Amino acid sequence: MAKASPSFTCTACGAAHKKWVGRCEACGAWNTIIEEAPLSSGPKSLGAKGRVIPLTDLATRGAPPPRASSGMEELDRVLGGGLVEASAILVGGDPGIGKSTLLLQAAASFARRGVKCLYISGEEAAAQVQMRAERLGLTDAPVGLGAETALRDILTTLDAERPGLAIIDSIQTMWLDTVDSAPGSVSQVRAAAHELVTFAKKRGVAIVLVGHVTKEGQIAGPRVVEHMVDTVLYFEGERGHQFRILRAVKNRFGPADEIGVFEMTGDGLVQVTNPSALFLSDRDKPAPGSAVFAGIEGTRPVLTEIQALVAPSPLGTPRRTVVGLDSGRLSTILAVLEARCAIPFAGLDVYLNVAGGMRVSEPAADLAVAAALLSAREDVAIPPDMVLFGEISLSGALRPVTQTENRLKEAMKLGFSQAIAPTRSKLAGVDGMNLRQMPDLTAFVGEMFGAG
Repeated sequence: MAKASPSFTCTACGAAHKKWVGRCEACGAWNTIIEEAPLSSGPKSLGAKGRVIPLTDLATRGAPPPRASSGMEELDRVLGGGLVEASAILVGGDPGIGKSTLLLQAAASFARRGVKCLYISGEEAAAQVQMRAERLGLTDAPVGLGAETALRDILTTLDAERPGLAIIDSIQTMWLDTVDSAPGSVSQVRAAAHELVTFAKKRGVAIVLVGHVTKEGQIAGPRVVEHMVDTVLYFEGERGHQFRILRAVKNRFGPADEIGVFEMTGDGLVQVTNPSALFLSDRDKPAPGSAVFAGIEGTRPVLTEIQALVAPSPLGTPRRTVVGLDSGRLSTILAVLEARCAIPFAGLDVYLNVAGGMRVSEPAADLAVAAALLSAREDVAIPPDMVLFGEISLSGALRPVTQTENRLKEAMKLGFSQAIAPTRSKLAGVDGMNLRQMPDLTAFVGEMFGAG
């Protein structure tokens, strides 16, 4: 039998290599390649036959998983309605964004509702966690605290305590003595996550794993960890803003792309039940370069303000600065405006920002982005009671988007009376809104700015 060959893995991105090299070809990091021991060949005999359940047999279908409510509506919304028993949740976010604060508040809220909670920190001592709890006013919550990094000891503690919810902060600090590598390495993170997820499924304990992120915003370590868990949440926000967004990018028990909005205060994170009103709170009077986008985040309509500034550039290559949007999408919209509408932006610096620190990835924001850019370029303010949404194709046509009714109803709640949307948008039961439908970008530019 041939001897198994060793494998080499990058600790930064998890890429596999056939031999050791100084620089990873996948991510470009230096001195991150480590050797991993080959897997044992093991016995070749067949195992026992597993149980096969017919898909069409109604008698074998289980009831929906029971959920425990935290009392925090924004958190329950992102989880799909509450915490599911024996689920594994991975929470990632930038350093200092408030992950530990959010999870400590969530643990206290669950504990006050009868869920036995255990918070295990591998980065802080128990006394430090108590200091944070005192600052947040959570010292009366019956939450168990632990400071440990040895995974074998943590599993023994969980098996003895049998909590309903266990928070591990963070998975990169855990180490398993059966894996010959440093904590935080690909092998350790993968093995530790596998052990914790397996324990959660066998013992019926909900596990929350805190994960560090890379400079690109992705959770550090192997991507297989995101496949292991049931739910992946990202805690987002700009350092200069007080708003924080908890976003679900994967959820086996609820809708993905759902968001919860929080505000960071001196007393911790406070829920924002109406984020649209908060993101639009500073719009006192109309100003050139401002457009309101009626978007959809998960199942929730959210109105955000898109701001643009266009100014002559003293540089040979004009600046293109974007905050809260994809820079590639901005380049596409500028190209369509120049090619289809004959509106050039050459020699002009373009700055684009989503107010309040919100990140917008929906293609339906294209029309609002184009409106903000044209408003700033022509120095013409868009009516303050108008919302816009629609996807722009490369031909300049406006494509209809989903949930038009929900977008318009949310806009009406906040006092907006005008809307511009693509032609062929599906509408039913929306009264009191002056809706104008545009077939393409040229018609929109001609009607709003008298050009095109």
